[in-house]
Amino acid sequence: MPARAQPAAPAREPTYTISELAHEFALTTRAIRFYEDEKMLAPERRGRARVYRERERVRLKLILRGKRLGFSLSEIRELLDLYEVGRNERAQLAMFVEMLGERRARLLQQKEDIDAVLAEIDGVERECRRRLKEEARRGRGAPDTGSPGEAAAVPAPTRLD
Repeated sequence: MPARAQPAAPAREPTYTISELAHEFALTTRAIRFYEDEKMLAPERRGRARVYRERERVRLKLILRGKRLGFSLSEIRELLDLYEVGRNERAQLAMFVEMLGERRARLLQQKEDIDAVLAEIDGVERECRRRLKEEARRGRGAPDTGSPGEAAAVPAPTRLD
């Protein structure tokens, strides 16, 4: 009678300690515990030890990616929760595309604001340099012909709002 093949033992999912994840993602263990407190990570507990599975590792990776892209924790949580509720990748991707578009729009507005401020700085700096040259032509370090103690008028910056 032929020998019966033994069923293969189920593959064990890798587990991680908090220190291993902290090292892998260049975080402190305190930062990881913060994400736990925010209910973004939920490791298993074995006594006092935290045991992280691949799910938590992937979630941590997604949290960090979201932060790099400038999303708030509540926005990141919304994406993570959407995935957990229905495991509906399509809905998650559609929401992510929408969030990326909103983030891009905010960044472009900030860039426009920064460009306007830089242009204003350039103008004020040019005017100050022109006035310095004018002062130098009148005589090095010669006092201004204005009233004593009166500060030289520097062009006032314009407000952007």
